[in-house]
Amino acid sequence: MIDLKKLSVLAITALLLTGISGITTAAAAKPAPTTTSLPTTSLTVLVTSLINSVGDDAFSTVDLTALLATYTSLTPTPLYTFSSAAAIQPASSGSGTSTQHYGPYSSSSGDSGTCGPDWATDTFDRHFTVFQNNDGSFLVVEQFKDGSFVTIAGPSPGACDPNNTPGTVNGGITGSLHGYFVIPLPAGATQTSTSSSCFVSPYTECTTYSFLNSHFTGCGSYPVAPCSVTTFFFHYAAGGQGLIVNEWKNASADRGGNHGDIRSANV
Repeated sequence: MIDLKKLSVLAITALLLTGISGITTAAAAKPAPTTTSLPTTSLTVLVTSLINSVGDDAFSTVDLTALLATYTSLTPTPLYTFSSAAAIQPASSGSGTSTQHYGPYSSSSGDSGTCGPDWATDTFDRHFTVFQNNDGSFLVVEQFKDGSFVTIAGPSPGACDPNNTPGTVNGGITGSLHGYFVIPLPAGATQTSTSSSCFVSPYTECTTYSFLNSHFTGCGSYPVAPCSVTTFFFHYAAGGQGLIVNEWKNASADRGGNHGDIRSANV
């Protein structure tokens, strides 16, 4: 991993394909809180709904501010989930959820496979979208867009997955990638900066850790809880080049887990 439905779904997809991505991604002003007899749900549930509305691949590259606006406009009647305590209403832009967009930031990183050592070097643009709820809670989605990779000879990325066939990958294989992290911030976290830079002093490079700690309190322990990635998805693809398996999905269990490989030979 990189360093660590309804008819409305068709409508969302159509809108995204016909230009809704042009909607500004500048930080949105936080709407005035609304009064409701039901508590708003966590941002994690809202973001999961957004992912499910378009799918993992589209969510990796879509304009999330535009997606949130579209999603909430297509669901004027609140959807409810039920817990033992009470009905919970997913938050929306109309009920106090706002976003801020940061990036793109050109970056690169080693990419560790299931066996441990890096199997590739990745290059991509980082995009961070900060979701803030009307209760003051925060959640950060980091997207990895316009990505590419170059393999390092050795075990294939899925070689040590218990459900996979062990294999190797040749060095110098190239392909494309995209993905995302979902990072809920701990209760009590506060935003200390809205700088458009990925990082500020004392941090010296653009990483997930540097962004979080440059803009918020409460994430000094990342990637260890209470500020850690709870959901992730990455999709790698490469054609030809002697590969016997040419697509690898590296994902958390809630997004279906790992699948496929980037493999030159079985062992």
